[in-house]
Amino acid sequence: MRIIPAIDIIEGKCVRLTKGDYDTKKIYNENPLEVAKEFEANGITYLHVVDLDGAKAQQIVNYKVLETLASKTNLQIDFGGGLKSDNDVRIAFESGTNQVTGGSIAVKNKELFTNWLQRYGADKIILGADCKNRKIATHGWMEVSELDVVDFVKSYEKLGVEQVICTDVAKDGMLQGAAFELYAEILRKTGVSLIASGGVSSVSDLYKLKELGCEGVIIGKAIYEGYITLKELVALC
Repeated sequence: MRIIPAIDIIEGKCVRLTKGDYDTKKIYNENPLEVAKEFEANGITYLHVVDLDGAKAQQIVNYKVLETLASKTNLQIDFGGGLKSDNDVRIAFESGTNQVTGGSIAVKNKELFTNWLQRYGADKIILGADCKNRKIATHGWMEVSELDVVDFVKSYEKLGVEQVICTDVAKDGMLQGAAFELYAEILRKTGVSLIASGGVSSVSDLYKLKELGCEGVIIGKAIYEGYITLKELVALC
């Protein structure tokens, strides 16, 4: 199972939110590159970067930060937040990301997202399936659709999606455990490579996710708040 630390960006700074609420913003570092370099120095090879300004603005915003992270580390980066057009995705790849994650766009513009899959390949395009009470949440989790998360994943698997990041918004930033039952259901009903995100609070959570069959896990606040050390993550890797 791949271990993927997260860097969420607002105004160029490394932050974390609770349940996706922008009013709960906590700044952990003014310089995301320092955080990324620390991850890399401890043997981490993957990084999940979210442009929270972009998610709210509905267009890529913090691409210069992405460019810095990609050019000054060897981390394999997946980038999401505000990717709503061909131009946004082009900028993200030109800025050095290895993969992009599309969530809201997959709900609002199925044709465009499917076109990205065909153009760039399923190894480059990740489906973001974030949900509140099983319903897909979009636009920085500020809107909730009527789409069931499992049905949503299944529909895109038929269109060629291979990798999915799923976040249960109710778990995000709460440090009370991941959405184990939901992930088990997705893995049971689909064949996608599932990356779990949200709620991870301990190494035991990571072992549970590995046993379920998750291909990767994104970890944010548990690292920043010291619930899990980088040494523990490297040992698990």
